[in-house]
Amino acid sequence: MTVANAKSGSAMQQVLDNLKDMPSGTGAKDIDLIFLKGIMESPIVRSLAKAHERLEEVKLEAVGDDNVQLLTEISDSLNNLEEQDPAAAELARILQEPHFKSLIEAHDKVAAKSYEMPKDMENSNSLSPSSLMPADAVRVIGIQKKTGEPLGVTFRAVNGEMVVTRILHGSSIDRQGMLHTGDVIREVNGQEVGSNPEELQELLRNCSGSVTLKVLPSYRDAPAPPQVYLKPYFSYNPTTDNLIPCKEAGLAFAKGDILHVVNKDDPNWWQARKVVGGATGLIPSQCLEEKRKAFVRRDWGTAGTGMLCGILTAKKKKKKMMYLTSKNAEFDRYELQIYEEVARMPPFRRKTLVLIGAQGVGRRSLKNRLVVMNPLRYGATVPFTSRHPREEEKDGQNYCFVTREEMERDIKGSRYLEHGEYDGNLYGTKIDSIHEVVQAGRTCILDVNPQALKVLKTAEFMPFVVFIAAPELDTLRDMHKAVVDAGLTTKILTENDLKKTVDESARIRRAYSHYFDLTIVNDNLDKAFDKLQDAVERLFVEPQWVPVSWVY
Repeated sequence: MTVANAKSGSAMQQVLDNLKDMPSGTGAKDIDLIFLKGIMESPIVRSLAKAHERLEEVKLEAVGDDNVQLLTEISDSLNNLEEQDPAAAELARILQEPHFKSLIEAHDKVAAKSYEMPKDMENSNSLSPSSLMPADAVRVIGIQKKTGEPLGVTFRAVNGEMVVTRILHGSSIDRQGMLHTGDVIREVNGQEVGSNPEELQELLRNCSGSVTLKVLPSYRDAPAPPQVYLKPYFSYNPTTDNLIPCKEAGLAFAKGDILHVVNKDDPNWWQARKVVGGATGLIPSQCLEEKRKAFVRRDWGTAGTGMLCGILTAKKKKKKMMYLTSKNAEFDRYELQIYEEVARMPPFRRKTLVLIGAQGVGRRSLKNRLVVMNPLRYGATVPFTSRHPREEEKDGQNYCFVTREEMERDIKGSRYLEHGEYDGNLYGTKIDSIHEVVQAGRTCILDVNPQALKVLKTAEFMPFVVFIAAPELDTLRDMHKAVVDAGLTTKILTENDLKKTVDESARIRRAYSHYFDLTIVNDNLDKAFDKLQDAVERLFVEPQWVPVSWVY
């Protein structure tokens, strides 16, 4: 049985089975297959498939295409009964309504499959002018309101009239569907509203129960809410914002929350709600927040500090980051992070696990433990170097040894994620070595400089970025003493070294926190490892919010 003639449910299951068994040589991208699978497994799509199946089973057919004639005959028959029976008189009046006649005419046209516009439509007098609602007709509507309940609507004075400028998505007014943006409010419970928005808000705030409004409609069709999801890189509290038009209507959120933006009509204030639930509120737009933050000086003190692939920092060491020249402008544009558009994906394996942190916070220990405990799931790259191998070293084991000329040529060709020089020798992480680990079906674990995140945060590498933060200075001092006393290291760190680690960790957090998916404070190596392992395991079973550029 082919997919074409199968039932919808079995057909969809057959497609899902084919996706699972699809060979890697088809040319399809992994992220595209994951996205397609997520769509087809969606309850909404499955419900649509069932509805389609039911519609295919039952064909709806018109009873006839001569109902206009039937309507005329019924009206003639009712003429003799109108004076005797009030119900007959009411039925006769309904059948003579222009809107009802138009409905029957439209039914007959569809039933006869005649969709051409009548030639005499412009001269048609079937609808009397009195039956059409004039453009400036005033409507009286009733809404229900609880005492103290905010209606979720704002106004402004335009030419002396109170115009509805914003209706919060999901608010009481929005749910009742009686008011629309652009409507003019004339009266509230028979009282004229004047031209002061604050007085109108106060009047509505004091109302309860059934509220009658006299409204001049705008006759605008409400647009469908956009499916835009954003991840903010700042926390927001509307009660401390002096620019927000209504503090009570603001939506407080924390850095990293996922927000569903439902309205972006206002250039300064968007309407959004949290995906975890809650009411809709106002949030500052990208443009407004950029204006507020554009002149705030950021701390980029970590640009020239740190370590490269675990190599100790020295004064002679020179480091460079490999940025593609064509992408420099794009990288610079993203330095000021406000919101990032994200998309929800079903569980999938990330290509890379990136550990970021200051020197000496335990990144390498965590990486090695993950690889040793599950070598089939995790792998690590082997760094390249231009120095000569020592007597006990084997090529490809701890280092891949190449000539300086070859390494400089590859650096110039942008084949290295990052590189540096130490004691006259070049060291670096080659991009192809990352791809080799990923193509082997394993997640590549990287402990790199934070500057490399600008290159890694793309669909090519799909990283899960974990910041390993240094603990408080006293805790770090105790941890180092315990390691030395246990004989696990012979290197003694000074008080100044420990303080540098804490300060560097704080600078990295300030400058690069918008790249982090998770932050773990390493005040206990075993506990930090358990947190890291648990977070990575959840990626295989829980949906993920990823940058929308990874999907589309």
